[in-house]
Formats: sequence, structure tokens, C-alpha cells
Amino acid sequence: MGRSDRSSVGMKGRESGMPDASYWESFFNPRCILERLDCGCHLGDAVEFGCGYGTFTLPAARLAAGRVFALDIEPALVAETALKADEAGLPNVVAEERDFVAAGCGRPDGSVGYAMLFNILHIENPVGLLREAHRALSPGGAAAVIHWRRDITTPRGPSLDIRPGPEECRAWGEAAGLEFVRYESLCCCSWHWGLIMRRP
Repeated sequence: MGRSDRSSVGMKGRESGMPDASYWESFFNPRCILERLDCGCHLGDAVEFGCGYGTFTLPAARLAAGRVFALDIEPALVAETALKADEAGLPNVVAEERDFVAAGCGRPDGSVGYAMLFNILHIENPVGLLREAHRALSPGGAAAVIHWRRDITTPRGPSLDIRPGPEECRAWGEAAGLEFVRYESLCCCSWHWGLIMRRP
């Protein structure tokens, strides 16, 4: 899911905290973002590093070729995402409580076609998380990144001193073994930028 100020680092990461769901979801056009970031263009399962309220989980499940493994460290958010998926008739959502920073995403090597890292790379070890995405991705699989812009005033988001830009995230991804594909301006979500990388 996209999150603004939260991350998972054994316990909640720096600048954790989510607004209420309706306010949070007003920040995004999830289906548009996912389509612009090629969700649905890759075979196999998808993994979401930080599902939060399921804002991106449900639209991704409608686009993905396989299952969407929606991971979060917070049990209440995992339960909420699972309930929403059930109510929406989306059996391909697998919501799991998981500290994926400390323990990985739990998917076998090379087993997913798409990884979602939305508003999370302000964590303390972004390269480590991108390495985990690389490990789980199949060759040719895509890692999609969004984050809050830092060149404009935004209604949420981590402090500017820890808020990464697209070039910084690209460099981290390349350090993790991913290849740059393109930047996305995300005209349907003016407070964010997007980035697509792939596992060679």
C-alpha cells in the first residue's frame, strides 16, 4: 500500500503513523498509478512491501496475473486489508503480518513478477529492502517505487531530510542489482513520483 510516514524495521520505523483511512486514500488514484507503473504487465505473483489499509492491494489484485502477497507489520492493517479483499471478492489477495525488513518477504527466490515499494524507501536501510525485492523477483520482473515529492509542499510524507528523491532511489536500486527502466511523473497523483526498475 502506499504509506506516507511509516516503515517497518522490527518495530515501526522512523516517522511512523498513518492518518485515518478515508483521508489517506484521498491522496491517491491507485488504479491509475498501478497502470502507469506496469502492474498487470508481468506474469506471476506480486508482493507488496507495506500494504497499510489495502489502498493499492485491491486494485493490484484486479490487475495482477497471480496472487498479491500484501505484507505489513501491523496486525490491524493486515486484518483490514484481508477483510476488504474478502468483501470485494478478491481471493488472490494473501494478506500477511510480517516484518519483511528483518525477516524478508517470505517468497521463494525468483518467484514474483512484480514488487510494490510504495512510500517506504525512507526506512533506515533502503538498499537492503531493494535487495530483498531483487531476490524475490523473477528475471525480468519489475520493482515499482513511488514516494512523496520533495520539491513541493505535500499534505503528508516523512521529513524532507529523510525523504528520498527518484535519482536517489534509482541509485539504491542499482546498488541492489536492479536495472533502471524509467521514471514516471504520475500525473494522476501530483504529490508523488514513480520509478520502475527490473531484475535482469
